[in-house]
Amino acid sequence: MGTLDGIKIIDLTRVLGGPYCTQVLADHGAEVIKIEPPQGDEVRDWGPPFHGEDAAYFIGVNRNKRAMALDLSSERGQQLLLELLADADVLIENYKPGSMERWGLGYHETLSKRFPRLVHCRISGFGADGPLGGYPGYDAIVQAMAGWFSVNGIKGGDPTRLGVAMVDMGTGLYAAVAILMAVIERQRSGHGQYIDMTLYDCAVSLMHPHVVNYAMSGKVPEPTGNAHPNISPYETFRTRTVDIFIGAGNNRAFDKLCSALDARELLDDGRFTSNASRCEHREALKVELESRLMRIDGAALAEKLLSLGLPAGPIYNTAQVVEHAHTRHRQMFIDNDWYKMTGIPIKFSRTPGSVRELPPVFSQHSRQLLAAIGYSDSEIDELQSSGVVPAQRKR
Repeated sequence: MGTLDGIKIIDLTRVLGGPYCTQVLADHGAEVIKIEPPQGDEVRDWGPPFHGEDAAYFIGVNRNKRAMALDLSSERGQQLLLELLADADVLIENYKPGSMERWGLGYHETLSKRFPRLVHCRISGFGADGPLGGYPGYDAIVQAMAGWFSVNGIKGGDPTRLGVAMVDMGTGLYAAVAILMAVIERQRSGHGQYIDMTLYDCAVSLMHPHVVNYAMSGKVPEPTGNAHPNISPYETFRTRTVDIFIGAGNNRAFDKLCSALDARELLDDGRFTSNASRCEHREALKVELESRLMRIDGAALAEKLLSLGLPAGPIYNTAQVVEHAHTRHRQMFIDNDWYKMTGIPIKFSRTPGSVRELPPVFSQHSRQLLAAIGYSDSEIDELQSSGVVPAQRKR
């Protein structure tokens, strides 16, 4: 039994943020029913690579869920959703704002009255109102509009997208936290509530320290490459063998670094006596450090610095991360026949997460789920033949 055993979630989300949120919750015992439109979750097509008809992109965020398909544009489909919600704790969806309301399934108008304990979480690009209200939002577009491009990349280079879809995934994590907060609050009040999550809000909130740096200095942040805007040394350095990243966030750490490099004379250099002065003379400090590092095996040095309590590490590619002994020790890579995926990062002592169900194919559990709420085989056949609960994706 996971920490969320007994929590039932109806998941109407597609793409990445919502499915990532519900996978986190499902990994820890929540019952998640993934309901897709007749066309299916479009991320099933975002490949290669594929397993069967489903892209790795889909497989990576949809384990531990049961799947059914439902045409919510039909009155019969809407009624079926209401039946599935009868004993649900959470509804999460990322339809365009106004869609649920247009179908007669809006939280304030319908769901809160019919299911007063229901927690309804909506994920959208920009929300339903305001200057950008109702507009569609994808990770990269919101990265651009929330300032992420402007602080990413090399100094003097072009604005650059982050290589990880962190707006989507960050919003998914925020949404998971919000849902759990609402479920806890419901224990006191007895009432559910509506959660308005947007990619834009989450992206702006994650612009740390750039927003506060700008607010306090008036200076518009610019890309600094791998260097941290507020700490030095805290960036990539060349060595004789491999590039490594070193993070010396205070004077004590800088002292350890200089000692390890046999460069204690740098401690007496007026340009490097405090973090503020090291930031001011960042380029000069990098020259001094790299002139010594270029004579050293970087991997061995990184291990030595770690043993001294100083954050440092070589720069690995994805294959090296997957094969690393610590990745395997922490069970952060699952290798189960064809299912090869990242593991579960939240580690509980008594109620650990688990992989109980592999990512479902389209509409895999429709018959099972409908039978559980009282539908006969003939009724299910009729729902499938009519297209209300399609068994195959609509192309």
